[in-house]
Amino acid sequence: MAETPAPFSLPEVDWSLFEVPTAMAMVRSQLAFSWAVLAQRLATLTQDDLDREPGPDALRVVRRGEQRSPRVVGAGEWVAEWPAGEDSPQPRTIGWLVAHLTEAYFERWEWTFGEHRRRRDTVELSGEVGPAVAGLVDQVTRWRAAVDSLDDDAVFTVGLSQATEVDRAAPFGHLVLHLNRELIHHGAEIMVLQDLHRAASA
Repeated sequence: MAETPAPFSLPEVDWSLFEVPTAMAMVRSQLAFSWAVLAQRLATLTQDDLDREPGPDALRVVRRGEQRSPRVVGAGEWVAEWPAGEDSPQPRTIGWLVAHLTEAYFERWEWTFGEHRRRRDTVELSGEVGPAVAGLVDQVTRWRAAVDSLDDDAVFTVGLSQATEVDRAAPFGHLVLHLNRELIHHGAEIMVLQDLHRAASA
């Protein structure tokens, strides 16, 4: 099984952020460090890692028309199957987890720093490991750059993001922490699934 070369340079962490006593510095440092950890693992993903289904009826990224679920996300040739409900017990493939993070960062950037026009249904996804990882890298990098461009007071600005009803009513720092949690949560799932795949193969 050939490893896929990293399609990007691994992100650097500005360790000085950990010494800055502001709320914005803390959410930025959590984002930077969490992303650096996940990015190292993303650089080692193979196509088999992306595609392997951890259980029956797993959510996948597939070519349009091959989906098993009634709803999908994705505007192009590839779509991510969508769970039947919020509490759906369906397992997720690594490909699906990468796509989910991609569309989450895409939509939040668009409705915070973009034109407030496009939703997750318009994001371009891929079921091929190189483009899939590159797409996630692009979205997180763009989000990080936009968050880094804000001043310290922006973390308390209510309504800076218009993505959801909660975002409109909450200080911006809550959204950064929410997306940090998504990155940590789903990043951990990606790493565990990859470890299990490789242990089973060995």
